[in-house]
Amino acid sequence: MKKILCTLALGFAAAAVYAQATPAGLWKTVDDETKAEKSHVRISESGGVLTGRIEKLLDPARQESVCDKCSDARKDQKVLGMTIVEGVKKNADEPYWDSGTILDPNNGKTYKVRMTPKDGGKALEVRGYIGPFYRNQQWIRVE
Repeated sequence: MKKILCTLALGFAAAAVYAQATPAGLWKTVDDETKAEKSHVRISESGGVLTGRIEKLLDPARQESVCDKCSDARKDQKVLGMTIVEGVKKNADEPYWDSGTILDPNNGKTYKVRMTPKDGGKALEVRGYIGPFYRNQQWIRVE
């Protein structure tokens, strides 16, 4: 009986960890080059598709910044509140989400994106890429 209860407890614990290992939530972004904390991005899920929006800029001097280098409808729009992640879906065969895009408001470029939860959902590896060229950032879960 103890063995069965222990197996059930482990199963529920594994299910809880898996349920938390999703990109949905609030994330602190960290610059991959300078290691400076930059913003909070809220990733939301609707109908199996993830979107992410900048909810907070951590540098007080950047509160009014705009995406002057963007070339789409976001051109000259405020970065605070801007949607930067769009169309991301769970890859059924892999432990990551992809198929969408991510915008870097600093340079106005849009990249394909792959998001992989790490450390039981406490961290998120965000990879922006064009072809074989990519850049990774490690985001930290706030909530």
